[in-house]
Amino acid sequence: MQSPQVLLVLSVTLSLVAIGATDGGFCSAPSILDRETSSKPMYWKVTNPTLSPSHLQDLPGFTRSVYKRDHALITPESHVLSPLPEWTNTLGAYLITPAMGSHFVMYLANMQENARSALPPHDVERFIFVVQGSAMLTNASGVSSKLMVDSYTYLPPNFEHSLRAEGSATLVVFERRYASLENHITEQIVGSTDKQPLLETPGEVFQLRKLLPQAVPFDFNIHIMDFQPGDFLNVKEVHYNQHGLLLLEGQGIYRLGDSWYPVQAGDVIWMAPFVPQWYAALGKTRTRYLLYKDVNRNPL
Repeated sequence: MQSPQVLLVLSVTLSLVAIGATDGGFCSAPSILDRETSSKPMYWKVTNPTLSPSHLQDLPGFTRSVYKRDHALITPESHVLSPLPEWTNTLGAYLITPAMGSHFVMYLANMQENARSALPPHDVERFIFVVQGSAMLTNASGVSSKLMVDSYTYLPPNFEHSLRAEGSATLVVFERRYASLENHITEQIVGSTDKQPLLETPGEVFQLRKLLPQAVPFDFNIHIMDFQPGDFLNVKEVHYNQHGLLLLEGQGIYRLGDSWYPVQAGDVIWMAPFVPQWYAALGKTRTRYLLYKDVNRNPL
């Protein structure tokens, strides 16, 4: 007789097969969706989410979002947009905040025409990653950088800057109160994912890029992780670090604690310290996700 755990995994896997069949996932023959996807801009599904399977899209009260003591899955259909404090022409959705147990904030900022950012609170550092459109970043010295899709910036605490958007742009923003160390400071960084080298991942098959320096002054890093269909994490991780994750592309299954969640592009996950976590990529296209991880500080 099958154990309840085996039956649960089988049930979730079968549901993902259904998702793949309705969303260009497992069919070998090319579909209209395949052709449409190839013509769309990078990360387009983050800002144009769909519910899967499709017959649930208009079901009243339906959401895949879940909040528990040690993890949360926040899916696009449950986002609540409101004006971001002190930003102009910008609506935001706070997805991870200390109210759920995190020590950082993660939110989406939907900038409209002539939008402008505000500064974070005192002693708070900021990381911005562009998922749609573009925005112009200018610092106090008047130096400007155009941030395009897949580019990012790290802004140290108390660093004067402004971000302007001439048209629509969608940003994912991380902020946290900087855990300072004596004789160590951070500096502004502007970069793009494709300029970062692939790093070795002993015992794993996924591809890894780190967007910030692996240096002591930085108290967090942002990882870009790529999985091909069928790839999965070898290690079933349990650790003290917190995570904030945004799926940029693809679909799969995420284990958090004793729960197994079908996930897709646009989904956000919070992982508290020591929650068991594991991922497997499913479907026909790669999974790419952006992952916040606190580093370089003693847990005490």
